[in-house]
Amino acid sequence: MKKILITINLFFIINSILLYSSEGTTYLPSESNLKAREWFRQAKFGLFIHWGLYSILGEGEWVMFNRRIPVSDYEKLASFFNPIAFDPKEWISLAKEAGMRYIVITARHHDGFSLFATRATDYNIVKATPYGRDILKMLADESQRQGIKLGFYYSLVDWHHPDYAPRTAQGELLRRGSKGDWGRYLDFMKTQIRELLTHYGEVLSLWLDGHWDAPQADWRYDELYNLIHSLQPQVLIGNNHHLAPFPGEDFQMFEKDLPGGQTQAFNIGQPISSLPLEMCETINNSWGFNLHDRHYKSPKELIHLLVKAAGYDSNLLLNVGPMPNGKIQPEFVDRLLEVGRWLRIYGESIYGTRGGPLRPQPWGVTTRKDSFIYVHLLNYEEPALLLPGFNLPIKSANLMKNGQKINFRHLPEGLILNLLGIEKDPIDTIIRLEIKPKK
Repeated sequence: MKKILITINLFFIINSILLYSSEGTTYLPSESNLKAREWFRQAKFGLFIHWGLYSILGEGEWVMFNRRIPVSDYEKLASFFNPIAFDPKEWISLAKEAGMRYIVITARHHDGFSLFATRATDYNIVKATPYGRDILKMLADESQRQGIKLGFYYSLVDWHHPDYAPRTAQGELLRRGSKGDWGRYLDFMKTQIRELLTHYGEVLSLWLDGHWDAPQADWRYDELYNLIHSLQPQVLIGNNHHLAPFPGEDFQMFEKDLPGGQTQAFNIGQPISSLPLEMCETINNSWGFNLHDRHYKSPKELIHLLVKAAGYDSNLLLNVGPMPNGKIQPEFVDRLLEVGRWLRIYGESIYGTRGGPLRPQPWGVTTRKDSFIYVHLLNYEEPALLLPGFNLPIKSANLMKNGQKINFRHLPEGLILNLLGIEKDPIDTIIRLEIKPKK
């Protein structure tokens, strides 16, 4: 079984390396990048943080655009941003208690405000707010102390920057009459990204977003990606463009969707690559802090999201939108702690696993690691379960919850598990199958 898994993993690695650009050149990731990809695949669970000036208004991160707030008016929010209750130790400790292995925070969102000390613009948390401290530096230092990896979300869109505004109709609604200079804007972005990769220690990932706002623009990704990989070769680049990965990208994300799920209009037609995969999702329906959104997913729903993501061979990046004072609202904290409690018992079936060997089914998913396969029954009440096409030799089958033995039998159609009399779990009934070693 181990030989089979090694062969499969080698296949994925080779395919992820052979990404060709339109010029026919090959992107060859460094050894440190490949190691980072493998770590990322095994991490499975991360914390997404959307935080910025928009949190003050409590209507989500798109409030500037949705309310058509002019740049000159929106800028005034900076003088109100003073998150004196922000405690990086508290945030990172929460992520660890929730069983998360990495964090991704919005260094800059579409409103153009930077949560770090950048020399590229005075529109940042150090120079424009009474708080006057570099949030990202505080988080980076605490992340290193607590041993959790940190990545940065960076918006390609900028509703504030005068050189971006004329590129799309969205920008024109907020800033009229600006002529703009596309090349100067791209240089501005590269300056900020260079800062993010030289002032904050080792960075796990850069999570880019906004290509969809100007898909025909010349983003000069070859220059940008080469810069990133030259500064920190291990950094994982992802771009939320809802397309097949571009040359130079190291993981593929799916926004509010399982890979291939295509339940969101912007994911229709998005293929699944052999790169490491990540699904990002919210706890309620909002990314940034929203006072009016009380549509909280239950702990059970969040655990099911994590389990399904693992079954689809994907990570789950679960979002919180902190309040303007720097606190994470208790509804989020309580749910994250519940997920962490579940993972402390059943994390073996999630961390370090790959999806499969069965495709996700209506009843649930399977995950695999070494010589074990985990059958996750999320929605199933029948007395027997057929695993179609499953023909691997089974050494034992047990209920993960209490070790209870599960009777099984191989049929031409697959493996059938006898579920009569087993103790079902209200969240996820997990059956652990051990595969016989090859002689």
